[in-house]
Amino acid sequence: MALDHAALSAGLAAIAAHMERVADELNALDGQLGDGDLGVTMVRGGREVVASLPSLPPEIGESLMKVAQAFTKVSGSSYGTLLATGLMSAAKATRGRTDVAWNEVSPLLEGALEAMRARGKASLGDKTVLDTVAAAAEATKGLDDPAAILAAARKAVAETMDRFRGQPAKIGRARIFGEKSVGLDDPGMRAFKDILDGLA
Repeated sequence: MALDHAALSAGLAAIAAHMERVADELNALDGQLGDGDLGVTMVRGGREVVASLPSLPPEIGESLMKVAQAFTKVSGSSYGTLLATGLMSAAKATRGRTDVAWNEVSPLLEGALEAMRARGKASLGDKTVLDTVAAAAEATKGLDDPAAILAAARKAVAETMDRFRGQPAKIGRARIFGEKSVGLDDPGMRAFKDILDGLA
């Protein structure tokens, strides 16, 4: 069993549906530390991705590239750009393949992390989505069962958010809130958690 066209399409649809349910919570959290539109961003991106599902090709890499393009088409936000950057990294790594072994999830996350870090100029420890992506990549190393991979990633992300909650944001718009960001989840971290929750 591997990640194929059917599994990718089902996963993307599930994530989009979950974003519809949590959009208000994401907007509220983002409103405390940013523009208050992260939920809107994720919903718009999800709807555009769902609309593109019938036309996704069998190749995983090409499909991921189309998903990235669909998301950026409707989202000009920094988070949308970072997400698309990570997707494009995974697209390049899986180009021309109709299935991807599950044990490649960790390396794909690592590749996405490096691309996102280069694009966003943030560092690990800055209390951003990068910290949760890094945790998921580390926790899923060597795993080849999709259920185990998802469980490990969700656990690692939850633990990472718990660890960073008491720290101030160090980069981006949230940084200007300084100590007010202490005790709050980073919205980008929360959105990544919601992506995983949608898959579950």
